[in-house]
Amino acid sequence: MKPEFSNQICQNIDLICDFMGNSSDVVVREIAIGSNHAALFYLDGMTDMQKVQDNVIRPLHECSSSDEITLTFIKDGILDVGEASLIQSFEDALDQILSGGVLLLLDGMNEGLIIALPGWEERSITESKAQPVIRGPQESFTETLRTNTTMVRRRVKDTRVRLTNVKVGQKTKTDISVMYMHGIADQDMVQSMISRLKNMRVDRVLEGEYLEECLVENKQLTIFPIFYNSDRPDSIAAGVMEGKIAIFVDGTPFVILAPAVFVDFIQSAEDYYQSYIYSSIIRILRYICLAICMLAPAIYVALTTFHQDMIPTVLLLSLSAQREGVPFPAFVEAMIMEVIFEILREAGLRMPRTVGQAVSIVGSIVIGQAAVEANIVSAVMVIVVAITAISSFVIPSYTMAIPIRILRFAFIGLAAMFGVYGLTIGLLILLVHLNSLHSFGVPYMSPFANYNSSKQRDAILRFPFSNKTNQHKKQKE
Repeated sequence: MKPEFSNQICQNIDLICDFMGNSSDVVVREIAIGSNHAALFYLDGMTDMQKVQDNVIRPLHECSSSDEITLTFIKDGILDVGEASLIQSFEDALDQILSGGVLLLLDGMNEGLIIALPGWEERSITESKAQPVIRGPQESFTETLRTNTTMVRRRVKDTRVRLTNVKVGQKTKTDISVMYMHGIADQDMVQSMISRLKNMRVDRVLEGEYLEECLVENKQLTIFPIFYNSDRPDSIAAGVMEGKIAIFVDGTPFVILAPAVFVDFIQSAEDYYQSYIYSSIIRILRYICLAICMLAPAIYVALTTFHQDMIPTVLLLSLSAQREGVPFPAFVEAMIMEVIFEILREAGLRMPRTVGQAVSIVGSIVIGQAAVEANIVSAVMVIVVAITAISSFVIPSYTMAIPIRILRFAFIGLAAMFGVYGLTIGLLILLVHLNSLHSFGVPYMSPFANYNSSKQRDAILRFPFSNKTNQHKKQKE
């Protein structure tokens, strides 16, 4: 049976304290409003104490005993606050207290007044560490929901921007905001997104990944990211203006953007802050680095194991001389070096930033040189692994770099078993898999498949902004 407010304020106080487990951070402040007995409930640390004192308690103490005190009268004529509302549900009142609200109860009334005065400590706006740029905005999102939505609003001053709030998580009751641009975003997609969030049955939502796994359509099994996430307000603002849906999760600085396609993870916000010629060259370089990161060790293993006749004679003699004395085949050699480098990479990420980079760099140099001198691996293999590792850092999105790193091991295995034929079969399977994926109904490999000529101007190359403007005008006409 759900509890309800009582007409007796003493019973309400006991009921709230009982449900909150008499927790030490629950503040119960009993006050007199004229000739009426009242009580305030809020959480210490979740509420702005100064505003409670100045905008709530002080005006209530100044009430005349001759006034007819009601919650409606207090809300409309006494309180100096921006947001206050009457509430009849006991459960909703507890949720509001846990979210930083102040609950005011009057003796003789079986309803309450919720006053929104959140005031917890929050991290200030800093430079993006996940997606840094040389030229362009340097600020990033914080862990506070309303701060993040405001940073996007400040960039997109359009009345068509809409926000819908949802609470997800039976235990955490995490605040989620869905942002989209009305008239540009697909309305059916927006309603489907909001409906899925409202019907989501999870205990807790502490980060956006909790939502991403539940929002995947038809339970698509893939290692590739279906949703794009970023801690940069300019990237999210650009996505919203393109008709995408942004999902803000309270407590995390990363915002989800859907739908997302493959090319979104290869592009960077900095592409639009530099010359289109330079940006186009850099984009081509990223695709080359993606291929190197995924296939370079596998191609080396395939050539040295099965297809020595494809290697020039002089180079083949050099490779043979370097591999003389190495006790392992090329496959084992590659796996040893790749696993060692992945260990060094993860160690560098998890260690304090002041020593993490030094450990990964020094560790790579020392281990690589020692392995060559001990004839465990050849010098060429160290070079191949080093180039592969450096190429992986060129991919702007960390979430896309992870599946590429995983596929690298799969392609090494195929190359060791079947040579170039195995690589060809693996690439075909990969292309089929990518073309089978969808992100909220949008083909993952769009605009290449299904082919869309109107969007090719920003797929691989970045054309001048003037060309995009003219294209939009023609489409409107």
